[in-house]
Order: sequence, then C-alpha cells, then structure tokens
Amino acid sequence: MGVLEKAIKNNKVAHAYLFCGGRGTGKTSVARILAKRLGVSAKDLYEIDAASQTGVENIRELREAVNSMPFESPYRFYIIDEAHMLSKSAWNAFLKTLEEPPAHVIFVMATTERDKVPDTIQSRCEIYTFKQPSREVLAQIAQDVAKKEGFTLGKPAAELVALLAEGSFRDALSILQKVLAVSSDKKIDIEEVEAVSGAPRGEIIRAILGSLMHHDAEAALAALGQAIGDNMDARTIAKLLIHRLRVILLMRYAPALADELSKELSETDVAFAQGSAKLPSVNSDMLRALLEAYGRMAYAAVPHLPLELAIVDICEKGSQSA
Repeated sequence: MGVLEKAIKNNKVAHAYLFCGGRGTGKTSVARILAKRLGVSAKDLYEIDAASQTGVENIRELREAVNSMPFESPYRFYIIDEAHMLSKSAWNAFLKTLEEPPAHVIFVMATTERDKVPDTIQSRCEIYTFKQPSREVLAQIAQDVAKKEGFTLGKPAAELVALLAEGSFRDALSILQKVLAVSSDKKIDIEEVEAVSGAPRGEIIRAILGSLMHHDAEAALAALGQAIGDNMDARTIAKLLIHRLRVILLMRYAPALADELSKELSETDVAFAQGSAKLPSVNSDMLRALLEAYGRMAYAAVPHLPLELAIVDICEKGSQSA
C-alpha cells in the first residue's frame, strides 16, 4: 500500500495493475480503495467477474466501452476479478488495449493464480503480491474491529477467529460479524466463538489430547467420533490439536515463548497444557504425526480418516515404548 500511496501522491499512477495473492488477502478491497483515492465515483467503477465472463466477446465489449470518457471522474476504473479464468482468445483480444490504453482508463486485475496469466499481460502491468496475514495479525484485526463496534473480544476468542480464518482477512471478518450479531453483553469469550462458528469445543480437544497422552486409542477415537457426529470440521479439529500440542511442547522446552502463547488460551486450556507438559508421553513424534495427518486430510476420501490413523499410530507406539 505504501508504494501505491506514493504513486498517487506523485501523480504517477499506472494504467494496468496485477494484484496476486491467496483468497481473502484484500486484493479486490485494495483495488476499490485505490479507485476511491483517485476520485473515481460509483458511476465510473466497473467490476467484472472473469470467472463468468471468460470469452473473447466479453473482452471485445470491454474494448469498445473503454473508448468512452468517464461520467464524472478522472478515470474509468475496471476491476477484473479472477483474471486467470479468462480464455486464451480473451487475453489476446485484451492485449491490444493494454498495449495502447486510453489515458482515462485504469485496469486492476486480481488473481489467485499468477502463473495462469500470460507473460505478455504481466509485462504490461505493475505487479503487487498480497501475502497471507499471520494468525497474530488476524487476531489483532479482529480485536480492533470488535472494539470499533463497541465490543470486547477476548484474546483467546480472537485467536480462535484467526485460526479458523486460515490466513483470510475476509473469512476472519465474516466469522467476527456472525459472532457480533448474536452477542448480547458486548463481551465475547471463546465459548461464544465456538458456538457460532461450529468450532470444536475446548473440552473435546482436551479429551482427544488427554487420551493420546495416556495411549487410549478407544477414548480418543470416541471423542473424535462425537465431534464428527456433531458436524464439526475434521481439519479444524486437527488444526486445534496441533496448536494446543505445540503450546504444551513449548511450555516444556521454551517457557519464555510459551508464556506469551498462553495468553491465546483460556484458563482451562492453560491449566491443561501446564499439566500435560510434565508428561513424558508428550513428544515431538506426536506433533509430527498430527501434522502429517493434517497434510493428508485435504485429499482423503474420508476427511477424518488420516486423523483416525494418526491416533491409532500414536497410541500403538506409545504403548510399545511404555
């Protein structure tokens, strides 16, 4: 944003931009902000969904339209979302316009897949890469937004919102909006976020981890089965198990770092983690098995099957070494 701010200030705005990055990282939002900063009104702002307008005919209509002057703004401003979905013939038709754009036109193309945008197009654009925000950034934004809306969002609740958002500003704000809509006392705790988002409750995560630590596969699988039966997302369960187990290991090996991470947890989770850190059955192999299971879950025919196998493997190895 800093580079764009300077370009606007110095009146050196490009006529074509390519915004690249994962879903929910703010590409379209920044494009709209750029249009507003350039004085573009709603009448001269055009948003095109390339996923549904992929053909050469759509681009030919666009090429004809750009020759018209803006209604009441310095520019006709076009945001082309999901730009990588355009067909090869559409890109070829669009290339001429990018090579010799009218002075009153600005294009912003947004894409999650830069490699599918032809090099001939990329070479005629200023390219900006939008990185996924860290969990810490998302949690802070959730707290800041809640505060501006007159709510108090506890740190553990904010961390859960960030964890569920998976690096997406849009998803974090969507989850937060749902939580704010149902809160009655303006003070939001982690239990409210769990209830609204459908995230696994803390006691389920503790039950699974506790069973793993005592090599009780039957109890761990029963707790997982209950969560799946309650329509909880298997990958979210795995993600929370990984997060909690990481904190437990850090409490043992890096207490100073763990103290900061503990602020992300509820009091019950902190007490559970402190007790678990003393158990010799908790080790890096357990965390590694859960990480491997999480990586396989996106491609598994039964989403929670890799997690079930990891539970069985952890408990079998633990029993053999006991």
